[in-house]
Amino acid sequence: MNGMAQDLRLAARQADPLADTTVDALMGERPLEHALLRLSQASRLMTSWQANRDLDPARWNRDGIDAEVVAAVARYVEAGRALPDWADPQLMEAAESVFMAHGPLSCALLFCASLPACYQMPQLAEVLHLSGQLEQHTEHRIRQTAAMIFPVMMKGGLGSADGGGVAQVLKVRLIHATIRHLIVHRQADEADALKDERHRAWCRHAWDSARLGAPCSQLELAFTLLTFHCVFLRALRTLGLGLSRREEQAYLHAWNVVGHVLGVDDGLMAHDMDTALQLLERLGRFQVDLAGASDPRPALGSALVGALSRSIAIPVVRHLPVPMIERLLGREAARRIGVGPQAGLATRALFAVAMAITGGIDRLGRWFSPGFSITRMVTRVIGYHMLTRFLLDQTRPLALPEGLLNQMHGTVRDWHTDTQAPGWINRLEDRLTTSGHWLTHRSAQEGRA
Repeated sequence: MNGMAQDLRLAARQADPLADTTVDALMGERPLEHALLRLSQASRLMTSWQANRDLDPARWNRDGIDAEVVAAVARYVEAGRALPDWADPQLMEAAESVFMAHGPLSCALLFCASLPACYQMPQLAEVLHLSGQLEQHTEHRIRQTAAMIFPVMMKGGLGSADGGGVAQVLKVRLIHATIRHLIVHRQADEADALKDERHRAWCRHAWDSARLGAPCSQLELAFTLLTFHCVFLRALRTLGLGLSRREEQAYLHAWNVVGHVLGVDDGLMAHDMDTALQLLERLGRFQVDLAGASDPRPALGSALVGALSRSIAIPVVRHLPVPMIERLLGREAARRIGVGPQAGLATRALFAVAMAITGGIDRLGRWFSPGFSITRMVTRVIGYHMLTRFLLDQTRPLALPEGLLNQMHGTVRDWHTDTQAPGWINRLEDRLTTSGHWLTHRSAQEGRA
């Protein structure tokens, strides 16, 4: 066994000492109902985290919360909130600019590349399968992911007291540790009285740590981090919309800072695109044997495709996410996660013809206008409709503090015009989405309905 394989086996068994110690202090050996009550108190503390500045314990609302709970969360925040010494404010700001310039594209590629790429690792898919969030609550999982991405990538998300990225990532880190605790340390007979179906599912599962490693392990966290930056950047390259070398470096850097706050070991990070692609391949090859258990990946991929297809109202193009995922991940990788059977020959032919035509037009058009891209416009349109379906529904706002939610709405409003495209492409895009500011126009329509 080579050194890399040994390192990956170790990473598969390592979790997150800081977050695990915190959850143990909150829940420990207490009866599950009491432990979850203390966890609920910790969650109430975290509702005070409207922005990164609110990580200061002096700003927390402690009414009715046990002093031990406050102390445990305060220790966690003190140890986890600091950015790494290597964090570069200029690169983080450059990454924010990339997100602003490519926002609708980012959302489309999150749905059609990053999320399905997460399912390729069986042990990671098994954790997602246990929660039921991707099969029974697919849209909920998508919205949870967006609730972390937007605060991180909006202006000042990581480097400013006014931003909210660090606070949101620290919440996610504790969620991972809570899942680990319920899966590994709790018993099935404790679950019967629980109201939350996910808590019941985690407690009832007999997790084989010797074979599967730790749930939400360092290996899985590192792989997930790669899907957010490396897979996204690779997808842009695949569509002929690749960024400059510095823009790619900035995007990788910002997400590595996120990874540090999330508890990913710095040694499992890649700081340039070539290294990131190599690491993605190595981690993707490291897959546990499910030992006869049913493979959870096809159900997850199929559920995701179903949710994406429902976001497209036009029947003839409803299943276009299928060939898009196949193009961005590779057909064999897509097949392994249950993506493929949903799309018929007509959909595949339409996609192939459309990609060939738009690619050819783009190459010709760029001779006359550097910002010309039909492919970019089409991907923005797809992103708009998915944003509308999953993130902009006024009846079920994202689970974000009001200040961050308002900032997100302002960000999306500003995406209605593609500043890199000529005016006639923007006018064509309006016919396929909506005219005017995206969120404002949609809210007005709902008000009239």
